[in-house]
Amino acid sequence: MRNIKLIISDIDGTILDKNHQIDSYLPELMPILKQKEIPFVLASARSPLGIAPISKELGISNFPIACYNGALISKGDEVLSQHSIDKKELAFLHDFLKREFPTVSINVYSGQDWFVNTLDKWVQIEANITGESPKVTSITDFIREKHTLVHKLLLIDKADTIQKLQNILSIMDFPQTDFYLSKDNYLEVTHNQVSKKQALLELANYYQIPLKEIMTLGDNYNDIPMIETAGLGIAMGNAPTDVKDCANAVTYSNEQNGVSQAIKLHVLAK
Repeated sequence: MRNIKLIISDIDGTILDKNHQIDSYLPELMPILKQKEIPFVLASARSPLGIAPISKELGISNFPIACYNGALISKGDEVLSQHSIDKKELAFLHDFLKREFPTVSINVYSGQDWFVNTLDKWVQIEANITGESPKVTSITDFIREKHTLVHKLLLIDKADTIQKLQNILSIMDFPQTDFYLSKDNYLEVTHNQVSKKQALLELANYYQIPLKEIMTLGDNYNDIPMIETAGLGIAMGNAPTDVKDCANAVTYSNEQNGVSQAIKLHVLAK
């Protein structure tokens, strides 16, 4: 048994099942964790507004959240840490997209806000998935404002177009920017310091808890760095084999309340 003092969990495919319902045992475990002073922190590619309803349902709105895969870590209205995309690289990328890939839907995330040029079909699909409503504005003007901070871009189009775009961007000069696929037609863009591992390190520092006393849970490739870095890294039963191979243990799937089962076994069992 490890003396776990902090839990950091992914959301989609981890605490949510295929119908986007929360692990049914988790809400009843949250008061027990609070009583033991063990924070339960959500870490996701989602925005603050995308995470907020889940935090509320779990009764953990007073804990930090790591949004945009760690590009923004906040606690209520307080920003604990953030890594925004370099403004010069952002402007160059935007101009390149408008010129060479005009069909790509450009979604800009800044703090709690989601900005788009127009409500195209891709934006409407994403809005239906997340339950969020974007703000329509001139992206060109927005990213050129002096004080604008952009935490993430989400580029959406047909899968072959997005994968072609990723291949081209991978050989271009973006020294401070990372690009990765979150779906076959979703290309995420963040500062290259952004990762769930970095979020883990920053949260460990915030709480002053050693890594060996932290448990992380996830189901996908972008969860591997935090699973490997934590003292106890747990892979979901529905995770790919490569993710499971990096974990200290594997729990049940997200369809079988795997997160609550892991908490009961590794944190609350005595």
